[in-house]
Amino acid sequence: MVRIAIFASGNGSNAENIINYFKDSSAIKCELIISNKENAYVLERASKHKISARHVSGKEFRENPKKVSDLLVQHNIDFIVLAGFMLLLPEKIIRNYPDRIVNIHPALLPSYGGKGMYGMNVHRAVINAGETQSGISIHYVNEKYDEGRIIFQAACPVDKNDTPDTLAEKIHHLEYKHYPAVIEQIIHENILK
Repeated sequence: MVRIAIFASGNGSNAENIINYFKDSSAIKCELIISNKENAYVLERASKHKISARHVSGKEFRENPKKVSDLLVQHNIDFIVLAGFMLLLPEKIIRNYPDRIVNIHPALLPSYGGKGMYGMNVHRAVINAGETQSGISIHYVNEKYDEGRIIFQAACPVDKNDTPDTLAEKIHHLEYKHYPAVIEQIIHENILK
């Protein structure tokens, strides 16, 4: 059994989509949710699914990464999924999980990535630049925002009458469709092989 930890900072709709995708799997289990925001709705979603959920503040992530590492060890975590997680991971965690931490970004990297490029900020930038397409990028996580090796991308058109909100809907559709399946493929190819 491969045990997944999901790190999320907000609402948690991607996290819940992943939880639902693997709920009947005999090989992969969502074991732990960690959020840096104490009141993040993702923690309620975890509770609803009877998954252990922990709040670890951003300060603790930076100053005491051992707390997170210990949680991962206690829950026998094999793989980490970032789903709307807004912090850089401590180097210790990245070293402990080489090619076992993935993130999803709401644009076609390397464009529109980096610090401050998340959520509506990305969609506004894409529209303001007059892009004709956007999409999602699923990538491994390293020490820099959105610079890890890209695993998968999917695109969607940006229409001339799109707003950040309508583009966000298109991007969410791609995220929900592809992220769990790509996670499953990576785990089967790299851990369960």
